Amino acid sequence: MSSNESLTVISPLNDTQMQGLQQAASGLSSQQSAWVSGYFWGLSQNQSNGAIPNAAPQIVATAATETPKKLTIIYASQTGNAKGLAGNLQEKAAVQGISAEVVAAGDYKGKNLAKETHVVFVASTNGEGEAPDDAIDLHDFLQSKKAPKLADLKYAVLALGDSSYEFFCQTGKDFDAFLSQLGATPIVERVDCDVDYEESASQWIDLLLSKIKESFAQQATTTSVVTAAETATASQYNKQNPFSAELLTSQKITGRDSSKDVHHIEIDLDESGLTYQPGDALGVWYENDAQLVDGILAKVGLSGDESVDVDGESTTIKQALISHYEITAANPQLVNKYAELSGSKRLAKLVEDKDKLREYAGNTQFIDLLAEKKTALTAEQLQGLLRRLTPRLYSIASSQAEVDEEVHLTVGVVEYQQGDEKRSGGASSYLAKRLEEGDKVKVFVEPNNHFKLPEDDDAPVIMIGPGTGIAPFRSFVQERDNRDAEGDNWLFFGDRSFTQDFLYQVEWQKYLKSGLVSRIDLAFSRDQKEKIYVQDRLLEQAEQVWDWIQSGAYIYVCGDATHMAKDVNQALLTIIEKQGGKNTEQAEQYLNELRKAKRYQKDVY
Repeated sequence: MSSNESLTVISPLNDTQMQGLQQAASGLSSQQSAWVSGYFWGLSQNQSNGAIPNAAPQIVATAATETPKKLTIIYASQTGNAKGLAGNLQEKAAVQGISAEVVAAGDYKGKNLAKETHVVFVASTNGEGEAPDDAIDLHDFLQSKKAPKLADLKYAVLALGDSSYEFFCQTGKDFDAFLSQLGATPIVERVDCDVDYEESASQWIDLLLSKIKESFAQQATTTSVVTAAETATASQYNKQNPFSAELLTSQKITGRDSSKDVHHIEIDLDESGLTYQPGDALGVWYENDAQLVDGILAKVGLSGDESVDVDGESTTIKQALISHYEITAANPQLVNKYAELSGSKRLAKLVEDKDKLREYAGNTQFIDLLAEKKTALTAEQLQGLLRRLTPRLYSIASSQAEVDEEVHLTVGVVEYQQGDEKRSGGASSYLAKRLEEGDKVKVFVEPNNHFKLPEDDDAPVIMIGPGTGIAPFRSFVQERDNRDAEGDNWLFFGDRSFTQDFLYQVEWQKYLKSGLVSRIDLAFSRDQKEKIYVQDRLLEQAEQVWDWIQSGAYIYVCGDATHMAKDVNQALLTIIEKQGGKNTEQAEQYLNELRKAKRYQKDVY
């Protein structure tokens, strides 16, 4: 009897069902086949237990009589990238029969590391080398006297960062150092990933899993029950598979005489299955300006028709620059590479001073870097200079309870004059200038669990958001309105001019009149001789701000991280000191406790 005949005899499927199953399975990869087998197993268990058929799928390996070795993946994420990589690592581990658990750093008790055998940290860095908000407690614990000795622990660290910042991947470096000092042994060397992290992270994960598999090989059988990160009913669209949405509206909301160009953007999510919560961000995959691409090609002596390889596929260098590479913002590594290629003495001197290099890179577009010294480049040399294009994240300015299958953004167009030419930001000019209403734009939702409204609808809320930092607070107020939340809402908003830059003025005045917003304090810096900012208004209202805090208020800050957020933080410390009768150290501790209790949250950039 043939093997197929044997299979037919023992299978509970009829011939038609078996033929259909074999046909469906013929095009699946090994990873897909493993997932499907786990899915059907989980489905059978759910159905036998009376559970709904579309419950979260599970991948299950052979049970063992002894306690299995397990991989614990701890992610420290601010914008969601580390969380996404942790989930990816879990899925790849499951395919290889490795039991893996994913947990947020904020939900993990540091003392439990002593009970672990294999741990991976996937850690982003926030601001100037700071740990993400959710990871601060664990970060502090590992460098404290309470941290346990970890001689039996094997670990690995995947660090994420942005090399434009001085303290590149600092949180990952910290976790690596802490674990090593506590006696843990690295499974593989730490990798420090830049903003275009996908390829290097994927290669590192593959190496890591091969080493873990070797480590687990002495144990004959491993129990692996890994629940998929998302339920079967979740949207299929994400960062790697964005939804092609229609641009419904792009409307300028600053005045004719404003020095700023801010647009209200509305995007249609109909039929995407995408959902979001106030505080989340929308990721936007954008295309670069073709005219800018032509200018860059001209400066390095290329026609644009030259062929290059991108992810194993051949394309022209012009199309590669439009769709695949970052060509607006410079970065220190780019300046360094071009200094070597061009032989520019000025750039060579510049790269020796790290502070001046970062300042130059942060204020110079790539095309202006090329103007430092005219240099002919091959298509491959040009390609080798550039980072891969990464999506831009925009704070969502709407509540889904209010706008249903839409998502709204508040986009400030980055524009400045460079000699006789105008320079524009890649994503902001794409959304506000180059896209027409009705055009398609690739988007995905990036959850932000570190910037969320209080669950208690009676809790008061203080929102501090100058400029486009007002975006998430529009979503907050819409959400609280739709939830009939009773808690008071206080907005601090500022910009340059009341008549030109009061974003969503009519809406805020309506909310104030209806009582939904209890009070609004405004700071328009150019409307009087002395410049006034939101932190000044906070200090003016110090007594009432303290009363609100004492009454359980949640404080939210959104906007510029470099100056505004630091100044607001200092203003809050001053209020706590003076109104609360505390010294500097006590005030810092008090504010830190507010942050730990999620009563002080920031979304800054």
